[in-house]
Amino acid sequence: MKSIITKTGLYAAALMTLALGFTACEDEPDRFELADGTPTVYYVRPINVEAADSLLTSAYMGNSICIVGDNLRSVYKLFFNDQQAVLNNSYMTDHTILVDVPNEIPNEVSNLMYLITKDRDTVKFDFNVLVPAPTISSMSCEYAAVGSVATLYGDYFVDDPNVPLKVFVGDTEAQIKNITKGAIDFVVPDEKDVPVKVTNIYGEATSVFHYKDARGMLFNFDTDPHPANHGWHAQVIETDETAIDGKFLRFGAADVTMSEDGGWDDGHFSFEYWPGDWDDPVTYADSPRLTDFADFSDWQNMSLKFELYIPSSNPWMAGSMQLIVGGVEKISGGAAGATDIYGKTLAGANNTFFNGNDLPRGLYTPWAATGSFDTGDQWITVTVPYSNFIYGSDGTISGGSLSAEDFTSLTIFVWSGGNKGTECKPIMKIDNIRAVPNK
Repeated sequence: MKSIITKTGLYAAALMTLALGFTACEDEPDRFELADGTPTVYYVRPINVEAADSLLTSAYMGNSICIVGDNLRSVYKLFFNDQQAVLNNSYMTDHTILVDVPNEIPNEVSNLMYLITKDRDTVKFDFNVLVPAPTISSMSCEYAAVGSVATLYGDYFVDDPNVPLKVFVGDTEAQIKNITKGAIDFVVPDEKDVPVKVTNIYGEATSVFHYKDARGMLFNFDTDPHPANHGWHAQVIETDETAIDGKFLRFGAADVTMSEDGGWDDGHFSFEYWPGDWDDPVTYADSPRLTDFADFSDWQNMSLKFELYIPSSNPWMAGSMQLIVGGVEKISGGAAGATDIYGKTLAGANNTFFNGNDLPRGLYTPWAATGSFDTGDQWITVTVPYSNFIYGSDGTISGGSLSAEDFTSLTIFVWSGGNKGTECKPIMKIDNIRAVPNK
């Protein structure tokens, strides 16, 4: 295989072809034919026309670039280091190639681009592929037991032999079991209410979430400063050998059937916390507002989180978990028409506030993707951004809107949602319901 080296810095040739490079990045799928001969590369530039007069000597993985030269339709394969790029004939002309830098981390770094013809002639061009710093998106279970193995999800988890990747939970370095580009399995150390950090040769990342997050705790079903059940139904709060953190809330049972359309069964699948008492005026002394336990002023950049356990013996296959909030003027535990110490008129207990599409809520329906969902007899962390609280009860977009004052209450009701599923007998265990920042 012949090797032809083209060096960077051919500025004279670059200037002569600059105007041509600006106009030749066209979509001509009907005219493309693989050409003979050898390609020549003059320079690489951004695709963005406004920045097209800037020459590139490097680009991050996944970025789009424009290669400028001559006889570029002769390029049959294109590699950056040892990673092959995807060539689209629609974006190749004699003088330009539009291409995305491969999103895979190279195994061998040569800092070269390889343009290969159908005759296996190869042109090399100096070009560096930049790898971003790691990013952290989530953790399999934010309340995983100390000593257990949890998974951290994200991207660009590169473990260089000279600069090994490390995971820190708070100030404690964790033992790593396995590393891929998008996931790290590690042994959970003895820490709590601390962020997780990843460091490697390309930089570091710190999680927005905390391990055993205590911020914005609404219900932990053990040491709540407010009653866990405060509505029409008192759901089961218990503990057993599966418990992750003391007591938990349980929906369903082995002998309770959910219909295929997620039919109304608030007796088994609804948790209600509606603040308000029978004082005159209402003081919330015994049933405070949830806004007293978390700051919802920036709710658009917050998420509702909780841990969830669904045994494989009783999967979930129907109904949506509707996550519903509403201010005391929409739902409350006090008398309808009563006035509270803030001058608001209470709506009282009712089941009309979450019917229909006027009140936006979050819908969590993980079984819809495959028809069935369980957590594999493990606890997982569920995250639903409050910015996704945009649905009505039937799964269509709500016509209403939320404000910070609507977060005084919380109703969780597995019901309807617009997806038809399969009759089932799901068991859902829920713990550590919290409102936390996601940015």
